[in-house]
Amino acid sequence: MAESAGRTLGDEEIAALERVIRSGMLSSVWGTEVRALEAEIARMYGSRHAIACGSGTAALHLSVVAAAPDPGDEIITTPITDFGTVAPILAQNAVPVFADVDPCTGILDPGSVAKLIGPRTRAIMVVHLFGAPAPMAEFRALADDHGLALIEDCAQAWLTDLPGGRYAGTVGDVGTLSLQQWKHITCGDGGLTLTDDDELARRMRLFADKGWDRARGRSHESLGLNYRMTELQGAVARAQLAKLPGVLADRRRTAVQLIEELQGLERVRLPRPDGHAWWLFPLVFPGGEAREVAEKLREDGIPARAGYLTQTLNHAPVLNAPIYGSSYYPLEGYQAAACPEAERLVGDTLLVIDWNENYTGEHVAAISASVRAHCR
Repeated sequence: MAESAGRTLGDEEIAALERVIRSGMLSSVWGTEVRALEAEIARMYGSRHAIACGSGTAALHLSVVAAAPDPGDEIITTPITDFGTVAPILAQNAVPVFADVDPCTGILDPGSVAKLIGPRTRAIMVVHLFGAPAPMAEFRALADDHGLALIEDCAQAWLTDLPGGRYAGTVGDVGTLSLQQWKHITCGDGGLTLTDDDELARRMRLFADKGWDRARGRSHESLGLNYRMTELQGAVARAQLAKLPGVLADRRRTAVQLIEELQGLERVRLPRPDGHAWWLFPLVFPGGEAREVAEKLREDGIPARAGYLTQTLNHAPVLNAPIYGSSYYPLEGYQAAACPEAERLVGDTLLVIDWNENYTGEHVAAISASVRAHCR
């Protein structure tokens, strides 16, 4: 299935790059492309603010900055995600607390989160895993009941639909997006945050620009890093953004076709298509044979892998290593809390198939035939 691995990069992106290079201005501080991208994404999502930055991880760092944890405060999140979700928590000297997940979807479980909320909890960080919608109404209620910030990691979930007609990323106090190479749309690396809160937007924009309030001259108002997106990234992202509706429509069409073709398999739990953006296509094998099936699918040329991660992040080695210099703060004596549903998914039951907008009916038929052949 090598022919299915392409991207939607083409003449439009080349023209966008040429436009920027010929302008002579590659910096977004004085350019126009990144500001235009922010306006276009804010309009698409119905958000008051969109703040661009250099990567999806940087966007998550901005979201943690917006939540403003004190050193040692806790942020509850999922153990099934890219480490880019967790690194910004540590970067702000906060403590990641891992709640368990829904065994059918791998998405953070509100009930498990509720049990972990304590006096040092500052925020909940929800991941819309593989493009599927998390139960945001429950998380919003939980955050409001306890006075917590709510962050949505939508790196894998461009235009994921939530019940009620909103997009993933617009229910939390801050939503984050990624433009990394293998996301729905890309500029190589890049990220954005979404918020309707003027003060949170101010904090994030300042942090992304070295705490520099440019309206006041060379004045640094707060701690910040250089997370600025370049005009080259912004221009490519704008060209890609125009293609996003088509990308999603194509992914959704073939994913639904595969779900229909796999109906009736007793050993496989199929994903729900409602609202799904299909970054990956997950299958769950409650009997625990995901690794065996993934190997057989790969032998058939299907881009499948078991577990998604090598290990759940509550067991990541970095959590028992020095964080800054020789200091283990804020994780001295860290002991991984058990997340049995997440650990079973990663170890035994979860299989993911790479998915993209170039799949055809022939690709779907090949995947279906292979899954059915090995799951009778």
